[in-house]
Amino acid sequence: MIAKIGKAGANTQGVLRYLYGPGRANEHTDPHVVASWDGFAPDPGRDEAATLTQLATVLDLRVKQAGDRAPDKYVWHCSVRTAPEDPALTDEQWAASARRILNATGIAPSGDPDGCRWVAVRHADDHIHIVATKVRGDLTPPRNWNDYLRADKECAAIEKEYGLRQVVRGDRTAAKRPTRAEQEKTARAGHTATPRVTLRTTVRMAAAAATGTEEFFAVLSGAGVLVDIQRFPSGDIRGYKVALSDDTNAKGEPVWFSGSTLGPDLSYPKIRERLAPTKSASMLRHSDRRPTAWQTVTDAADQIPSVLDEADDAAGQAHVTVLAEALDALPLIAPASYKPHLARAAAAFERASRSHIRARHQQAQTTRQAIKAILREPAPKDGALIVILLDALILAVVAAQGWHHTRRHDQQAEAARQAAEHLHAAYQAAAVQPLAVIHQRGLRLAVTVQQRQAVLVRQVLPTLAEQILTEPSWPALAATLADVQGAGHDLTVLLAEAARRELDTATSINDVLVWRLRRSAHLPATPHDRPARDNLRTPAARATQPAARAAGGSPRRR
Repeated sequence: MIAKIGKAGANTQGVLRYLYGPGRANEHTDPHVVASWDGFAPDPGRDEAATLTQLATVLDLRVKQAGDRAPDKYVWHCSVRTAPEDPALTDEQWAASARRILNATGIAPSGDPDGCRWVAVRHADDHIHIVATKVRGDLTPPRNWNDYLRADKECAAIEKEYGLRQVVRGDRTAAKRPTRAEQEKTARAGHTATPRVTLRTTVRMAAAAATGTEEFFAVLSGAGVLVDIQRFPSGDIRGYKVALSDDTNAKGEPVWFSGSTLGPDLSYPKIRERLAPTKSASMLRHSDRRPTAWQTVTDAADQIPSVLDEADDAAGQAHVTVLAEALDALPLIAPASYKPHLARAAAAFERASRSHIRARHQQAQTTRQAIKAILREPAPKDGALIVILLDALILAVVAAQGWHHTRRHDQQAEAARQAAEHLHAAYQAAAVQPLAVIHQRGLRLAVTVQQRQAVLVRQVLPTLAEQILTEPSWPALAATLADVQGAGHDLTVLLAEAARRELDTATSINDVLVWRLRRSAHLPATPHDRPARDNLRTPAARATQPAARAAGGSPRRR
């Protein structure tokens, strides 16, 4: 159940005219009063002798009596709606719900004879409208401060009592939704996304790509966005506004949006804080070799679950924020075949990127710098690199979902869940070709090698073994196990570690294990078609290796 409180107005009869009218698309049926302040309000819907003017007059009585003491905007209008799958409530249930919401908001407290005058009108199965005039019987205004949150809290209680769908509720950190006017204007123009949403996405991508505030504005301009930078008299930047060139008002002027109206984290101070250079130590594991930007991002994403589990809230929020930046950046470099899935994942996770916890951004600066670096490197020809990163990001997003859930960030947890679904779709599309290459190598493995790998799987993962061995992609995992073993790693340890992490959402356990093993063993994503030296089919083939070394060659370590 959702309560939506509109802006206060000054035309009671105008609101009633809409409620008792046909609606914008003739959707209103049988409009009638289900409850009122005294139970005797005239009902133009069910009483032929009653009129809208009479109903408006009795509602406005105290406003007239208060005269100049009445507020200029005195009409309080609240719509209350159930979910589509909820059963239709009776008039009596709606009446009780209206009284509870009015009591909770302070418009008409229970047992208070001086409460505001109000009426609840029903013109559909799934919702009612509550209209009240904000002058009490003692001619003072009601104490309805913070009425939205109070109404929302009461709706949550009503949901439980009536067995309705329990709506995921927010913490007021969500970005502002497009208004009805913006949506209707977008529909008339034939666009699918409103300017607000388009600009929000573009600004987030620019923030993920830029290395400083100057570059941030340059990236926005390069993306075709109109940018208006506001400055203090000193010349320092105070803020910025953005607009689309084809989105104008009635005067033909651009419709501007400040960063803060696009999202609480997109104001100039917040962008500047995220892009500020830092000398803080990296939280990534150090190694002797110099990792590429792709390896750094993948390793960082791989560590996010443990960071969220172990770090304090400020550091955890910083890693959730940088995870969102990684998702914002990927559509810029991903192949067209699965770019839409990644864009939807980024859009969904946008809501999960913020909470009331203030992020300590320096804790995640190494990851942030690596994200910006991959945008400046040539796109990898090997699609498996993106697949390995996507697998790590899926685990990170699932971990973020759990992190938000334990802190009762309901909307953020739901947003992370949706983002994980879109990432799974992108992963499945991206993995087809690289897995096919590894699968073909597995089919050419010696039978004895496959048998040894099967024995190992049964020993290390007894509860998953049958599913693993019967999946069509078993040859790909067998080839990867052979590569890991040939590279000198402890296969038992790496396999157990790979399976210890989340597998419940995996479509194919083998596919997931392939990429986790290749990542943890630092193997080439899609190796050359050259089997590991202890897995060749014939003794004669193995015998050629010493000769090759004597001639100055060496088998490639994998």
